[in-house]
Amino acid sequence: MLDDLDRPLGQDLGPPPDPGLGGWRLGALALGLVGAVIGGLSLFSVRDRGGGEPEAVAVIQPAPPAPPPSPAPAVGKDAADPAAREVVENGVRVVRGDVGAAQGFVIHVPGAGGATALTPAPDERLVEKSRFGVLPRRGRDGAAAAQVYARPLALQPAFKPGTPRVAILVAGMGLDSAGTDDAIRRLPPEVSLAFAPYGAEVGRQAAEARAAGHEILLQTPMEPFNPADSPGPHVLRVGDAAAALGDLHWQMSRFEGYIGLVNFLGGRFTADEAATQALMKELASRGLDFVDDGSSPQSLAREAALAQGVGFARADLRLDAAHDAVAIGAALQRLETLARQNGVAIGYAAGLPEASERIARFAADLKRDGVVLIPVSAALRAEGLARDEKR
Repeated sequence: MLDDLDRPLGQDLGPPPDPGLGGWRLGALALGLVGAVIGGLSLFSVRDRGGGEPEAVAVIQPAPPAPPPSPAPAVGKDAADPAAREVVENGVRVVRGDVGAAQGFVIHVPGAGGATALTPAPDERLVEKSRFGVLPRRGRDGAAAAQVYARPLALQPAFKPGTPRVAILVAGMGLDSAGTDDAIRRLPPEVSLAFAPYGAEVGRQAAEARAAGHEILLQTPMEPFNPADSPGPHVLRVGDAAAALGDLHWQMSRFEGYIGLVNFLGGRFTADEAATQALMKELASRGLDFVDDGSSPQSLAREAALAQGVGFARADLRLDAAHDAVAIGAALQRLETLARQNGVAIGYAAGLPEASERIARFAADLKRDGVVLIPVSAALRAEGLARDEKR
């Protein structure tokens, strides 16, 4: 007699089947149905989230790739300074600068994208709003434009202590738009560029220079001995400290991202002790360095900068005093000789097209001659170290 397990749901099978093969087939079918029911019940019990042990379903997906880190600002000493510790492992170079300083180390991965990028400007820590526009200031955490905006240590070539070093500062940028664009493109990024405040596109071109890897300075017009040589408005003049400070702030507001100032003319201004001291006091409060272009033997800028704790360097040689390619080439060779004699030499150029072409060719040959091209910020640090060693 069939029971309920042998009878399909909702069907009447009639009389029992004959024994034999047909009966065996019905028995196998019944066993199959029983197995399917049990399997279904088991599956239901596993999938039933309302009973049994708690369970959770998690979808495992690969994490999205992290964005590449922005290059850290250079903080600390140049590569020759033992305080700048460098470790190379598996092709990755890590340079540690001043311990405790903001972003005190940089990591350089050879071949990584954006390897020539400088720290973006403006850094919000270093911004002060004025009636003229944005001015640089020293950050509450001690950060200074002279370090934050400098060309990072990771982008500078490694060299052994005692290797001759050459720094070149090309000024006059921003006055001739086409010439400035050509200099930015032609000159190697280790060459520092100084922008005058008068250019119509000076903000754009200063930003493009930094994007190309050049650190930049503000070329500051100052009062010359001969009034006929005055370059334009907002020149820093002696005798009226308040007016000079206002003119300085106007100049500083013209673009952003510079590490310091370099004089344009200024024979009379830099020979005046009170005027020069007031200038250096202002630069110290704003975290800026100063470069003397070397044009005036009466300049008191070095003494004033040291008194106020301002990073200072003086150009050793004017490279394009003669507007002649052969003479410029000879001046560059003289600069290399000075570097071999003194360890570091700084060359200054006014930004003539002839000079830019010769400097680019000269820079290409330096490495082969065993001389390293460094930015002006590294030369400033090297001069500071030399002063400390003499004390």
